[in-house]
Amino acid sequence: MADLMEIMMSPPPADPVILDVPAPAHVPKDLVRDLRAYQGLKPNTLDDPYLPSDRLRDADIPPVMWSPFPATWITSGMWVVTSYKDCAKVYQDTEHFISGGSADFQKLIGETFRCLPLSYDDKLHLAYRRFLNPFFSQKAVGEMDGYIRQLCDDMIDPFLAGNGGDFAHDFARVFPVKVFLTLMGFPHTMLDQFLAWEDRILHSRDFDIMRGALTEVIAYLRKIMTDREAVPQDDLLSKILHGEIDGRPLTDEEKMGAVFLLWLGGLDTVASTLGKMFRHLALDHPLQARLREHPELIPGAVEEFLRTQPLVFSMRQLRKDLTLHGIEMKAGDWIQALSSQGNFDPEAFKCPRDFDPERKANRHFTLASGPHLCLGAHLARQELRIALEHWLRRVPTFSLASEADREVYPGLHATKTMQIAW
Repeated sequence: MADLMEIMMSPPPADPVILDVPAPAHVPKDLVRDLRAYQGLKPNTLDDPYLPSDRLRDADIPPVMWSPFPATWITSGMWVVTSYKDCAKVYQDTEHFISGGSADFQKLIGETFRCLPLSYDDKLHLAYRRFLNPFFSQKAVGEMDGYIRQLCDDMIDPFLAGNGGDFAHDFARVFPVKVFLTLMGFPHTMLDQFLAWEDRILHSRDFDIMRGALTEVIAYLRKIMTDREAVPQDDLLSKILHGEIDGRPLTDEEKMGAVFLLWLGGLDTVASTLGKMFRHLALDHPLQARLREHPELIPGAVEEFLRTQPLVFSMRQLRKDLTLHGIEMKAGDWIQALSSQGNFDPEAFKCPRDFDPERKANRHFTLASGPHLCLGAHLARQELRIALEHWLRRVPTFSLASEADREVYPGLHATKTMQIAW
């Protein structure tokens, strides 16, 4: 039997090979597969970096498989489903599936607070969403529109002066994070340190490295929360710390759970989407021209960029036993909805590999679905729309500056560097 940790240190194979590694007794051995390449962990240089996921639609590939690799704090492995219908069930069937705290990285260092609202279900989840939703409503984030547009223009100016630059590092990495820091009331001087901590937590896949970063960031958050409780400001951090849920103040653990989850979710997803969005445009000049000539298509284009560039393949936990495609799953098992496959399911999307900014009923899973739909969805769409509007209005037709800039991860890691020029 192979050693799982040794396999983890090796590059992901290009095919979902069967692995002879430990798995729960109820998991059929032929379903234990190496799916890392389909979970966003193997980079490529394809125009459509998600194209390899079509392999999972072939007749010899089961619709349900078991990935034995640890993720976040979960060491037991997880089921993986790939069809649109099964992804929808995982997200929307609250009788069988709960959040389970899959993103509670803090468990790695013995913290007892839970990410709020993601790690809660049912009535508690609804109460926490009622508290946080007003801060992320379309109206609330719309009040930041002028600031976001000015920031976008200020960050485009150096690219215009230099006839290009590293879009991934100098714009995509920074633009949405500055918006997030301003919204929360975090100092902009922490931007690089925040991104370093976040990279170690989300992308190192080494529990020791993750523990070190978690210890540092949580200590920092507790310190700034203490300061802000003593001297409130006009920012979201202060509003959370001094807010009420159902007429009572938040407990210390609730405050920490809300602030940590917002910190974790505010640093990476929009940045990754921007990098891949502009990579697509740099490789597709007709699409650039179409959106320049018809800016009214930009909102639809944002949805299509989201559909074709899924980032987070969310996990849920089974409340009770379930049989799916004849496979017996047990209460407590984890299951991942592989949106990198579901978003391209031809049973849900006509011509799924075609980029269509006029696509109707674009019900993708990039921002999840069901009760745990992404809290920051309105803000993410606003940032993406503004970036598209301003770049296409101000910048000439652009291309990738070299073949070296084509590498991309079909998942959250996305693009680290991407020189564009015109």
